[in-house]
Amino acid sequence: MDQLGEFLRSRRARVRPQSLGLRGGARRRVPGLRREELAQLAGISVEYYQRLEQGRAANPSTEVLDAIATALSLDEVERAHLGTLAHPVRGRDARAAAEVRSELRRMLDLMERIPALVINDRFDLLVANRLANELFPDVANLARHLFLDPAARSLYLEWSDVAAATAAQLRLTAARYPADRELTALIEELKRSSDAFDTYWASGDVEIRSSGTKRLRHPSAGVLTLSYENFDAPGDPRQRLVAFTAEPGSPTDATLQLLRTRPAIDS
Repeated sequence: MDQLGEFLRSRRARVRPQSLGLRGGARRRVPGLRREELAQLAGISVEYYQRLEQGRAANPSTEVLDAIATALSLDEVERAHLGTLAHPVRGRDARAAAEVRSELRRMLDLMERIPALVINDRFDLLVANRLANELFPDVANLARHLFLDPAARSLYLEWSDVAAATAAQLRLTAARYPADRELTALIEELKRSSDAFDTYWASGDVEIRSSGTKRLRHPSAGVLTLSYENFDAPGDPRQRLVAFTAEPGSPTDATLQLLRTRPAIDS
């Protein structure tokens, strides 16, 4: 999987030539910038850029990557992603730990008033507290559930937005850990089994979401509006603690407290 070439081609296709003072119109056979146009904007030869896009140019300089990123109007996350693809870290541990430290598990249990869970960057759901189990019962992998379980389209009111962001975050992880066989297998499974995932993946988009809002439709409690925050788990760079909160005094806050008093769902 030539991730560098895929990414560069997707970013070229996204650029509107007219926005750069270039002629557009029906004469263009492909959307976006031509290779020669991008090379000219970046101040490099067409031949070198073509080798780079085809994965045949080893170790491009930081200056070249910065020039290409500027020509393509890449944002901060995309610039970092381009650097990761061009200069992959060899020997990086491809294993995403499945074990969660006991101290972190204990902290989740103490966060009894809010849903909280720990995932890794493959979206494996490693551990969840009581309220999080109410939201995601029997879910082993949030990405697989999102794209392959029909119930997920009812659970997430903004399903398309969540789906696009999930695919974009998996693309970042794939660049950082190309030797992660479980991650590669997950991505291939999703591409094969979900037309939606295949479309989002083909877009080449990358994104980091460390906070935001999700609206979920609980099967018995109704619609919940939850803010979420992601925190890197100490001791494992591939694990994240995700905590959900509701506006104090809101209907969602009241619903969470009702769910908290119900008999627990076995995890």
